[in-house]
Amino acid sequence: MASSSRRSSELVPLRQPSPLSRSPLPFLPSTDSTESFKSQARRRPMSTTSYNPVAATTPTSPSFPRRINSNPFETSDTGHGQDIGSGSEDHELSPTWSAAQLYFPPAEPEDQPIYHSPRRASVGYRPPPSSYQFPFQSHPGNPDPLPRRRSGSFESLPSPPTRQMSDDEHDLPLQPPQASFMSRSASNTSLNGSPTGSTIFRSSAAAGMSTPGSAAPVTPGTPSQTFRAPFLSPASRPSSSVWTPPTYPYAVTGDGLSGSALALPAPPAPAPSTRLQAKLSKDEKPWLQRAAPRQRVSWWLTFLCMLIGLGGAAVLCLFGMKSVDKFSDSQLCTVLNDDFSTFDLANTWTRDVQLGGFGNGEFQIASSFDTNSYVNNGNLYIMPTLTSDWAGEDTVNTGTVTLSPCTEESTNKSACTASGNGKDTVVNPVMSARISTKDHYSITYGKVEVRAKLPRGDWLWPAIWMLPVEGTWPLDGEMDLMEARGNSPSYPQQGSNFVRATVQYGPFAELVTRAFGWFGMKRSSFDKGFHTYGLEWDKGWMRFYVDTQVRQMLYIKTKKPKQSFWNRAGFPDTAHNGSSEVVVHNPYTNINSPFDKPFYLIIDLAVGGTSGWFPDKVGGKPWLDGSSTAMFDFWQAKKAWYSTWPKDPEDGAFRIDSVKMWKKC
Repeated sequence: MASSSRRSSELVPLRQPSPLSRSPLPFLPSTDSTESFKSQARRRPMSTTSYNPVAATTPTSPSFPRRINSNPFETSDTGHGQDIGSGSEDHELSPTWSAAQLYFPPAEPEDQPIYHSPRRASVGYRPPPSSYQFPFQSHPGNPDPLPRRRSGSFESLPSPPTRQMSDDEHDLPLQPPQASFMSRSASNTSLNGSPTGSTIFRSSAAAGMSTPGSAAPVTPGTPSQTFRAPFLSPASRPSSSVWTPPTYPYAVTGDGLSGSALALPAPPAPAPSTRLQAKLSKDEKPWLQRAAPRQRVSWWLTFLCMLIGLGGAAVLCLFGMKSVDKFSDSQLCTVLNDDFSTFDLANTWTRDVQLGGFGNGEFQIASSFDTNSYVNNGNLYIMPTLTSDWAGEDTVNTGTVTLSPCTEESTNKSACTASGNGKDTVVNPVMSARISTKDHYSITYGKVEVRAKLPRGDWLWPAIWMLPVEGTWPLDGEMDLMEARGNSPSYPQQGSNFVRATVQYGPFAELVTRAFGWFGMKRSSFDKGFHTYGLEWDKGWMRFYVDTQVRQMLYIKTKKPKQSFWNRAGFPDTAHNGSSEVVVHNPYTNINSPFDKPFYLIIDLAVGGTSGWFPDKVGGKPWLDGSSTAMFDFWQAKKAWYSTWPKDPEDGAFRIDSVKMWKKC
């Protein structure tokens, strides 16, 4: 403390503590007035009543009772303190109360500025608004007068405990008000009840006013006023208040404010700029520079190879398309185009009538009856029926059937008659039909297309095929455009969902070779609708297909000697012909022999057989091919197979929609 003393009428300036300091600096009084202030403070206990604002004497300049060392927040005369009259020794004090009277000014160096004495205030001096400590009062120059009391959010806060301030506490330095949000240890306490808050705030009228039911009495004739909550509005704080809350959170202890701030994360370093510092020069653009000679050569070589590859692919595609063997429209001349508007048996078709089995041991009678072959609604129907429906069941079992006329009467009379003995031999139990163009139409090279719908039923054998006009089988060959089985698609050996094309030839019956191919359907079968079965046949090649040439079943090329049918077959040098062994000679003179002569068309629906078309012991086959009672065994299993034959001709018959034949012009 400085050695020099000051007069009691002089006050040192108020020193505001730093917000970051742990304890605010005390305000020290001058040496010559300390004892008088302390003696009077000991005699005055702190009033616990709420602060009642003093009514202003003028609308703009309130006046306060003049007391020496009295509590400025008390307004009643019953409190401690002594009014100062005009004749007292302190008559020179300012009639306006100053907040600086609350503190004992500390000793300051002589060269520091001090406030004027209270005597100077009587001639017009008034301390600035910033020198007033909380609570702020209305006075001239204060832009924020106290508002009229109204309900607020602080009325719901709990009332702070009221206690009597001792004389020792009264002499302690005044602490700055402490807001509840500035305390970490008392985050759940209210603003006016914070244990770490300002002591004078807890004992002031503002603490009582913030609790419902503790408002100070209002002086009659004075507007109802209340204090604003601390630090809720910047406008209510003076520009140079004693204490200002920091802008960052920090802990508050019992003796003051801590200066440790929370560490904030360092901002990320800015990314390097990708902006060019200057426009690139031509040297800095390597893509504009002329490439090295080797690079240019490699580029052109690559480009040239690409062109050669594209050109080669185009040439291959072109020659591949041209190399496909097919007939153009200009190369073909129409021979037959029958849409079956009528069934022309005089100029187009001939019915084959016999029951000899056609070399395959078939079980049907090729009849001339209209019930087995007829035309209806523009389709040719070949409908299988039971012989017993025509001749009776006894005739099939023990009777005799003779066909007249019979197409084999002059060459093989055995094919015109059949008898049953009632034990192991029966008359052919099924009647069907077979038609051909042998006496009317034939072609040597050309094209044939037949559009047909296959029948459904076990052991049915529909076929579209061609035989030579002159010659014997198999020496002169056979071309089967389509062969199929009427069994369901579940049949293990290709049922109605498969069709097959076959080429057969050989020097004699015991030495026959076959080349075949097929086409199948996965989600349907050929008995569900009409399909076109075709043959393209030329001197150097032949193709069998379904619907279009893309669905090719069989393709044979005979343009070179090594591709001839004889060399392709690979016949042995010797073979058994009947009971004797003979040397096998090549009977064919041309590369494409024996398919170098006129062939006619045959359409038929066979049943069963012993040629192996239906393999033994497959799909419940009721007979064996090598058995002498094969036909009898088939007839005995009538209930099994006849139940699979549709009685409606639309599904049970072999339906032919059209037949077209072209010859090579």
